Amino acid sequence: MTHTSARIVLVEDHAILREGLRALIELEPDLKVVGEASTGAEGVRVVQGSNPTLVITDLAMPGGSGLRTIDELRAVCPDLRVLVLTAYCTDEYIAAALGAGADGYVLKDASRAELLQAIRSVITGQKYFSEPVSARLVSGYLRRNDPASDPCPRITEREREVLTRIALGESNKRVAVALRLSVKTVEKHRANLMRKLELHNTAAVTLFAVRNGLLPTRDTEQSFEGRAL
Repeated sequence: MTHTSARIVLVEDHAILREGLRALIELEPDLKVVGEASTGAEGVRVVQGSNPTLVITDLAMPGGSGLRTIDELRAVCPDLRVLVLTAYCTDEYIAAALGAGADGYVLKDASRAELLQAIRSVITGQKYFSEPVSARLVSGYLRRNDPASDPCPRITEREREVLTRIALGESNKRVAVALRLSVKTVEKHRANLMRKLELHNTAAVTLFAVRNGLLPTRDTEQSFEGRAL
């Protein structure tokens, strides 16, 4: 192993997958696994003690959201690169991971060659997304930038306010206090806008708000903290 090897920490709750990743990575002379963890909290502790170049992490792990883990990893090691390796390829997961600060997003059915390409790309400061992920990102971008489509064609200004606050993770009670409405009225606005926009859960509301520019950048990042996707 050369002294210039990139230092990698694996955060993955399945031991057999961690072992496989370690074996695959350590065949490469320019890469070295310096730590492993089975939970996000453990991953943060390992990173603090090993000063890695890159963390490879899943998003869905026991004991807390992988999205919160990304945020905490960046807090303890600001220059750290983060590559998400997951089985999930949904708009909600992709948007949430990017909002949390992931540098790459690779699916677990990727080939060995693709994973190594993703690792090296992210280490050198580039972004990397598996092809299905890229396709979803492009599709979302085109929808978002279609001048013929008003993102909120049928909702009232009050419903728009409620939507933005829901996307930021506020409870109905907190929205009611902020907008000086009753909780019952907020619940009615929430039900109406979700029906009109065909959104079925809070994650979908957040994704809609992100795509349509209803959240400032910093608030977008904060809105994903701890979100259990």
